[in-house]
Amino acid sequence: MSFEVFSNEPILELRRAAVRATLAEGMDFVEQRLPIRVPLWIAGDRREGDELVSTDPGNPDRPIAVAPVATAADVNAAVSAATEAARGWSATPASRRAEVLSGAAAWMRERRAALAALEVRECAKPWDEADADVCEAIDFLEFYARGAVALGRGKPLFQVPGERNEMHYVPRGVVGVISPWNFPIAIPCGMTAAGLATGNTVVLKAAEQAPGCALMIAEALEAAGLPPGALSLVPGDGTAGAALVRHPDIHTIAFTGSGPVGLEIMRAAAEVPPGGRHLKRVVAEMGGKNCIIVDSDADLDDAVPALIASAFTYAGQKCSAASRVLVHEAIADALLERLTGAVEVLVVGQADTFGIDVPPVIEREAQERVERYRALAAQGGHIVAERDGDLPSHGWFVAPCVAADLPADSPILREEIFGPLLAVERVRDVDAACDRVDELAFALTGGLFARNPHTVERVVRRSPVGNLYVNRPITGAMVGRQPFGGNRLSGTGTKAGGPDYLLQFVEPQVVTENTVRHGLVI
Repeated sequence: MSFEVFSNEPILELRRAAVRATLAEGMDFVEQRLPIRVPLWIAGDRREGDELVSTDPGNPDRPIAVAPVATAADVNAAVSAATEAARGWSATPASRRAEVLSGAAAWMRERRAALAALEVRECAKPWDEADADVCEAIDFLEFYARGAVALGRGKPLFQVPGERNEMHYVPRGVVGVISPWNFPIAIPCGMTAAGLATGNTVVLKAAEQAPGCALMIAEALEAAGLPPGALSLVPGDGTAGAALVRHPDIHTIAFTGSGPVGLEIMRAAAEVPPGGRHLKRVVAEMGGKNCIIVDSDADLDDAVPALIASAFTYAGQKCSAASRVLVHEAIADALLERLTGAVEVLVVGQADTFGIDVPPVIEREAQERVERYRALAAQGGHIVAERDGDLPSHGWFVAPCVAADLPADSPILREEIFGPLLAVERVRDVDAACDRVDELAFALTGGLFARNPHTVERVVRRSPVGNLYVNRPITGAMVGRQPFGGNRLSGTGTKAGGPDYLLQFVEPQVVTENTVRHGLVI
């Protein structure tokens, strides 16, 4: 199979009535099948249950998917199946593995509207965000398929007369994928695809809030010809995740989620059990406290819409979302005035409404957490803008708001909130803003609005973040165009969707052969 040059899957134009009609049909298709029964899926065997229930964040009384809760014994069975399947899958040529991934991408393309609809229901992703997430999943499959073929060729080494030197890459073994709910198909699909593309087998632990979406990944890969055992789906809670991390036969852990959980995974993975013969590798993307610097010469016509999009899209539930604005004191009042006007006209409502700006947050706990931070902001500073009128009465809705005049030691300026709350701070200049960014333990994404190219160069040199966006929103990284991953406590620094990501899932192997033979044995 020959692959064309990679290109990103184009997102849908929701302004077109025909497109909206297609998505509505996808929603009808999904709703006729609710609740989705998600099995514990090990080596082709499926066991159903209803102990775990995901619900619609906009209508918590409506179940979307039901699944069993995997036990430690279930995880052990899944890892055993993956270990048994590893020999055959690792020996599969890279070109064939790539065909399977590309086939899964085709399966998703054919069901794109239904997959987006499931995200709208299970995770309250607005239509445009849900469609973009499905596109990203397709991109990961296609991008890593091509990467696997390239990696299979190995790397050239220096050669000298009398010897042959070769370097190629071998899979590490079994990959445990622990996935988040906020990008419910794209991120678990990307981590799973990277493991499979490089010849590893995978055990996917689905997010508790999104087991239905995780099932779609397994079904896509099965339909594309992935052998039984190469991928197991393990729905459940933190017990299953912990068992997966600590299992002695897991070689690589791919995790996306909160900082505290990620740090615990790293601690647990560092323990080598008695008789252990390998070190576990952790590929982790964790939290962020993402700042956007707005200099005195910034074009506010560009900056304000980008700030709103970066902070409030998907109710701020992206690890890359903006949570702090560091604005030059000379234009701070003008910026706050414009932000106030923009926040007041945000459309807050159910995710299935086309054109919605701010959907509900994922669950009651998230709603309560954001409300606590909002109260803290009102107590220690000022709420300068808030869209709190006509919030839906049913669902986990939170009013998007902007806070200012917070004390320097406020937790709102340091801690990840993961909700629609944006803090604005006045700074004397760009260097002072960079100082504040540098004080943070997180370093995921950041932004800058400035017209002076020397200012841009200075901020680029000083910025510690993994992804810096200049004069544009700071969310919406595209596979192959903006490889994504953070530094410091935001992650291990790996870049998903980039040219180096697959290297996390393999080991290099060098073979040196003496070619000056003293005889020939037949």
